[in-house]
Amino acid sequence: MAKNEGTPAKGDKKKPDDKKPDAAAAAPLEEPPVASRHWFVELLLWPLRLYGMYWACYEAYHIRMHSINEYGTVIHEFDPWFNFRATQYLADNGVERFYKWFDYMSWYPLGRPVGTTIYPGMQLTSVAIWNALPSFGVEMSLNDVCCYMPVWFGVIATVFLGLLAYECSGSIDVGVISAGIFSIIPAHIMRSVGGGYDNESVAITAMLMTFYFWVRSVRGGNSWIIGVLAGLAEYYMALSWGGYVFVVNMVALHAAVLSLTYVMRKEFDLTLHKAYSLFYVIGTYGATTVPVIGMTPLKSLEQMLPLLVFLAMQVVAVIEYQRREKKLSAKEVHVLRVQYFMAVGAVLAAIVSVLFPMGYFGPLSSRVRGLFVAHTRTGNPLVDSVAEHQPASEQAYWTYMHYAYPMAPAGMVVLLLLKRSHFNAMFFMLAYAVTVYYFSTKMQRLVLLAGPAAAALAGTVVGGAIDLAVEAVFQPAAALERADAAKERDGSVVSKLRVHWFSAPLRVVRLGVACAFFYWVYTEKVATEFYKVSHEMGHGMSSPDILFKARTRAGNEIIVDDYREAYYWLRDNTPKDARVLAWWDYGYQIAGLANRTTIADGNTWNHEHIALLGKALTSPQKDGHRIVRHLADYVLVWAGGRGDDMAKSPHMARIGTSV
Repeated sequence: MAKNEGTPAKGDKKKPDDKKPDAAAAAPLEEPPVASRHWFVELLLWPLRLYGMYWACYEAYHIRMHSINEYGTVIHEFDPWFNFRATQYLADNGVERFYKWFDYMSWYPLGRPVGTTIYPGMQLTSVAIWNALPSFGVEMSLNDVCCYMPVWFGVIATVFLGLLAYECSGSIDVGVISAGIFSIIPAHIMRSVGGGYDNESVAITAMLMTFYFWVRSVRGGNSWIIGVLAGLAEYYMALSWGGYVFVVNMVALHAAVLSLTYVMRKEFDLTLHKAYSLFYVIGTYGATTVPVIGMTPLKSLEQMLPLLVFLAMQVVAVIEYQRREKKLSAKEVHVLRVQYFMAVGAVLAAIVSVLFPMGYFGPLSSRVRGLFVAHTRTGNPLVDSVAEHQPASEQAYWTYMHYAYPMAPAGMVVLLLLKRSHFNAMFFMLAYAVTVYYFSTKMQRLVLLAGPAAAALAGTVVGGAIDLAVEAVFQPAAALERADAAKERDGSVVSKLRVHWFSAPLRVVRLGVACAFFYWVYTEKVATEFYKVSHEMGHGMSSPDILFKARTRAGNEIIVDDYREAYYWLRDNTPKDARVLAWWDYGYQIAGLANRTTIADGNTWNHEHIALLGKALTSPQKDGHRIVRHLADYVLVWAGGRGDDMAKSPHMARIGTSV
């Protein structure tokens, strides 16, 4: 690993008559990595690695194409229909009018200012691709582009997960294996199948881009400049999904812990300071230009950590500048840090005491509160009624991660043992894995965020075993010679362990451990079972819901299109200004397919409005009619099983009586 910029502030300032250190004392803190394989071994491995990445991208594409291959280019479920309708409006009217769009056909009679309440990253990307394709001689409808977006971004996410795993482990083999696992892991497929035109299909890719560029920027030396790309990726993440808050807090947490370790060691890492400063300034400025976000990064309690870390780093940098200019001793630096942080803390406390009573800082959202308190006490039955907001069970992890779930803890141990891993990046992966596991236990939806970590850690186990076997068989003599030289030079425990590690008996043990692991993989059919289950899950999650397959009494398979036909009937047989009352789940489809005005939809921004719907739909007929006749011309009821309104009626009643 390259040595970080900036000199350590250890001990007192150097005296003029100090002797010049000898060669041993002047040696770098970390020796350059020892070549552990012959060149011809690498020559043999590279074709396999390239094929492995090709296979991962191929699988990532084709496993997400089940829906398009079987049902055609059909937009899925509920939310994707709003996303498509917004994309169509953007394509027809341009960016300026899009941001000013007030939709009178939703949330009647209130309406919705769509341009300022939407994360438009996916729509902007889709329209940009749609406009660019004719230049390459490709003609696709906007609907088809939207259906393929999750597929394309699933492949890109696979590549960036491989890069992230490589950066964290230092092993190309780990990166390739991790990409292969992630390409088909159900935890990601559930939000990235063809036709599933939802924000997460783009946002997970943006998240992995941000994480990779961030850990690459703190490797050392001049890598800090990559912080620019990390900031731009965070901006794209903020454009695409509200989950950008998790991403920026994850990076801030990592930067804070790294910075704290340097402070405790009385050192300063200029690379870390530059990288985080670039990331935060570019990412935050970009986020504030997104209308739905605005100045939230500087006002929301959920985003105070990144701001505080940024301010703390600037204070530490000022102190480091003074240390160099005035050649301060370690004791003087410590006193200066205490003084500066007390002064800055007092100023911040005064600012908060003035702004907090004015309501400057926004409260935590119901979803965020649900991550830290008992779920049933979030206080919002609308949040509680959504199945994916419930805590994840053990079965959920097995369903969406399969063998990657039990292998992930072992991957954390292997990651710590990999000698080529970059410490800063390795620590990020460990922190990321622990954080997303905790959050996913509170909310099943966040298993989506845990998928990349599980794939990377499972890939670390498999790739680490490959490295263990190859290096045990093809270990060059220079490795043991370098270890012996290091032992003679410093006699440290680590140097002694290195000698044993490269010794002949340990080579046999390493090879035996690797062979035992691969024997378990073979006998338990781990790889084949994971592949089989992933494809079964991928196929099962590819059903559009608005269409589904069934069999006639004669046993013939047919596609049931009743739901779309009902919406088309509504479009063709009701006045254009007709208002349709239905439970909020169906609002997006009514507007997108039937082109009729709705009372509520999946935006769920107005709890009282939805509660009124719940009361109207679950009250006795006469009482319900007194409410409905003032709001709508028609009532749509979803019936026939498959999670219909009868199944949802307890939630409707609970929400209807909550206000």
